[in-house]
Parts: sequence; structure tokens; C-alpha cells
Amino acid sequence: MAPHDFSLRTLDVLPLDLPLKAPFGIARGEQAVAANLLLRLELDDGTVGLGEAAPFPAYNGETRAAAREALLEMMPELMGRRFEGWRACALACRERLSRSSGSALAALEMALLDALARRMGCPLWSWFGGAEAELEIDYTITTGSSEEAAVTAGQATAAGFRILKVKVGGRAGVRHDVDRFRAIGEAAPGVRLIVDANASLTRAEARELLEGLRLLPLRPVLLEQWLAKDDLDGMAALTAEAGIPVAADESVATAADAFRIARLKAANYLNIKLMKAGLLEAMEVAAVARAAGLGLMIGGNVESGLAMAVAAGFAAGQGGFHFADLDTPLFLAESPFEGGYLPEPPWLRIDTASPGHGVRLAGALPADSA
Repeated sequence: MAPHDFSLRTLDVLPLDLPLKAPFGIARGEQAVAANLLLRLELDDGTVGLGEAAPFPAYNGETRAAAREALLEMMPELMGRRFEGWRACALACRERLSRSSGSALAALEMALLDALARRMGCPLWSWFGGAEAELEIDYTITTGSSEEAAVTAGQATAAGFRILKVKVGGRAGVRHDVDRFRAIGEAAPGVRLIVDANASLTRAEARELLEGLRLLPLRPVLLEQWLAKDDLDGMAALTAEAGIPVAADESVATAADAFRIARLKAANYLNIKLMKAGLLEAMEVAAVARAAGLGLMIGGNVESGLAMAVAAGFAAGQGGFHFADLDTPLFLAESPFEGGYLPEPPWLRIDTASPGHGVRLAGALPADSA
């Protein structure tokens, strides 16, 4: 049997509830507990792989129930079937799972890759290319008051972070966000800013926010998904006029999305998240971006160190990712995982030696299946 051929012996879908130190807020809502899923699979030779689904309803409406249902529906088609390599299995699953639940597909693909890489004794980082061993990550300031933003900015920069990602938008309005940026500038002068609206601003609000930011000493390095995900014409106008690079996030889940954005010149960067449509699709999005001359950003939902280790290996292994928004494990009150990478703010240093993604359970698996 070739080392890359396999069939599945078992597939367990387990609840993964991750309490946060404080609610993680974006323009469209917040999470106090990340309601994720842990996927544990076993190959025919007994090799085990772990994956994580991290849906975030406030981001794109996807729920844990939807991810669970999608995985359970796929199980009868997968169990006992022999596949000639990971890509064959990913292609077989992508058509169904990417439409109903991108995070379910991501969990399945990362668990399969983890198991196959472990069986071959290959670090997943090396499988992706082994280009870089570390990434500089940002620290996220979630929605909230000016006072809270100032405190978080001061603490993050004192810890070593040089890039802050600030969530904006929501009911409080543009003036509130401008005041928050003023407070951040006073607390952390010289810091670089990513301004992320999670597709919540109208064109008029985007103009108002841009004008307000121009009056402040801090200059953003990236404007991330200010406008609605389908308003590519508005994004193209913002990209042409802002004088600051624009990143697409909610607007790009697939390679076809990336092609449309490139053709319309609607962004300068693409934020790739494995939870949008899985790893195989993420690889194709990155290929389109490189061919079109667009910059690369790696991001995620509210994920544990398991999914973040895979995202980090994906980005650092390929190389060329200019921005890395992989900080959500720092927001967890506790985590059942260890390994995969070492956080040394502002750096995330990849485990380049352990086979697979290198993440281990620090305790027992959740007791009940989801």
C-alpha cells in the first residue's frame, strides 16, 4: 500500500466549547464562547488525525449545528472508501461541504492531512512548502469603548505587538470609531493599524471614516473589507481612491471570487481563511492571488491553537503572506490543546519538526459527540 493511499476506519465529530477571556466582538455580533467542533479520524492503519471546525455566525451566518450536520451527512460516503491521496478525498468532499459548511470541510481536510503527514513522518509546514519558519502576527482590538481600546492597545504593544487590527462598524457609528482610533494613537503611538469593518459600512460611512482617519496621526496600513461583500464596484472605487491598501475578506471564499476581485481591481490583498471553503480551495485562492499580483493575508475565525497551527503552517509553509491575523488562541480562557507553534509576540514560530500539524490534546477528548 502506498503511504498516501488510505481509507477511513473511524470518524468522530465532537463538541469543542472554548470559553473566551472576554466577548470577541465584531460589527455584526460577538462570541463569549467559541462553539466549535473537534474532528478526530483514524486511518486504516490506526494513524489518528485531528481537525477543527470554527464557524462564527456573526461573520457569515454559519453555525456549529450546520457544520455538524454537514459532516454527519458525509460520513456514509467516506467510511471504508479507499482514496488515492488527500487531494482525491478533498475533491470528493468539496462540492458538497463547501456550499453547506466551509468550516466542516476545513476540519475534515486538516484532519486527513494531519493523519497522512504523521504516517509519513512529515511536518505539515514542510508539506506546504517549508518556506518560512515564523510569521509576525497582529493583535485584535474588538468592538467596544475608546477606553477599552486604549487599554488593549497599550497592553498589546507592551507585550511586543507592532500591528493592531481594530474592529470597526456597528450601531455606535463612525464618530465613535474615530474616537477609538484617537485613543489608540495616544496609548500606542507608532503602531501600525489594520482597520476591519467586516463588511458593515455603507459607501457614505466608508468615506466618513476615511476622512476621520486622515485627521489623525496614526495611518492605517490596511483597510479590510469595509463594504458589503457583493459591492465589488464600491470596493474598486475605495481601492482606487483611498491611498491605503484594501483587503477583501468576506468577498473572497473561492478561487472564482478571487478572479472576480482581481479582474475588477476591487482589492490589493486577499484574506485567506481556511474556514471559508477548506484547504484545497484556499490553496487555489492563493494561486490566483499570486498570478494576479495581489498580496496575501492569512486569517481565521475564533479558533483554538489546533486550527491556527494549520493556518500558520499553510501560510509560512508557502511563504509570501504579508499579514497574519492568527491571534485568537490568545483570547481563550483555556484550551485543550498544546503544541504546533510557539507564540513569542509579535512572532508565531512554527513547529518545523513534529509530524503533522504537531498539535496534541492536553487532556481527554470531550465526553459526548456533538
